[in-house]
Amino acid sequence: MSYWLFKTEPGCFSFDDLKNRPNMTEQWDGVRNFQARNFLRDTIKVGDRLLFYHSNIPEPAVVGIAEVVRSGYPDSTALNPNAGHFDPKASLQNPIWYMVDVRYLEPLLRLVTLESIKGNPVLADMPLVKRSRLSIQPVSADEWRIILAMGGLEAQ
Repeated sequence: MSYWLFKTEPGCFSFDDLKNRPNMTEQWDGVRNFQARNFLRDTIKVGDRLLFYHSNIPEPAVVGIAEVVRSGYPDSTALNPNAGHFDPKASLQNPIWYMVDVRYLEPLLRLVTLESIKGNPVLADMPLVKRSRLSIQPVSADEWRIILAMGGLEAQ
């Protein structure tokens, strides 16, 4: 099992939105960065766990955990000219962009803010701390355990 941090703006799609979807499951679509796309297409697998991170708000934070329930497959929103993530270069033969399906697991008991993550020297090497703008980032097993503990949960 691998661990990831998935960023989202809660005004677009929040952890509560995921909880309220049928089967608490939703496609993670709209990623338009090639490095993040490669993670979705090649690396992220069913059973991987993710930290659900709310970004672009006054106090960004990890708010919960989810799991991958479907590995990477072509992102259909790239093919829809009426969708916000349309890419005219994408086609059925050359999908370019990929997505995964994720399922809600549980909220953290305490939000783990970006400030508290930056304040923990053990987490200094996380891409999040190094100001990575990637919406999907790898998380080590140690970082996973530490952030869950900071959020009041035991590692899963």
